Amino acid sequence: MKNKLLLIGLVCAAPLVLGTAAYLFGWAPGARGNYGELIAPRAVSLPPLDALRGKWVLVSTDAAACDAYCEKKLYYMRQIRRALGRDMERVERLWILTGKGAPKAGLLAAFDGTMVARSTNGVFETAFSAAGTPADHIYLVDPLGNVMMRFPRDPDASRMLKDLKHLLKYSRIG
Repeated sequence: MKNKLLLIGLVCAAPLVLGTAAYLFGWAPGARGNYGELIAPRAVSLPPLDALRGKWVLVSTDAAACDAYCEKKLYYMRQIRRALGRDMERVERLWILTGKGAPKAGLLAAFDGTMVARSTNGVFETAFSAAGTPADHIYLVDPLGNVMMRFPRDPDASRMLKDLKHLLKYSRIG
């Protein structure tokens, strides 16, 4: 009887003892749930973004003379939005032009539906800067107008899509 009671106590205590030991020796349960880097939300109140309040916005900042990397980002933004299916109306795309010049007409036609705005006096670059060059990343602005996530340089589009699907699934706004 005494041995049975001791055995039951050990079985009940084992998960707690083993879990504590695993935590103390560095085992981390699972990887983080998001691909994009969460950044401290910063409210951004700029005319093009104010017009898109209530929607999730994918933002890219690049020169008007769009290079291959710029085109790749615009392509990813378009394809990810399309891949959202019925939720695609909840997401918009914004290309912020830096410097002088105008984008090629063929490029604008290829990425039809992407809003284009010109940065004046570096206002956009300041709003979207976070440890690096803003042109290196695709940013995500929430429906309340806060920059809250950025995706790494040369992102994995399927993982970006997964992040957006999770956000849209659990978000009651936008």
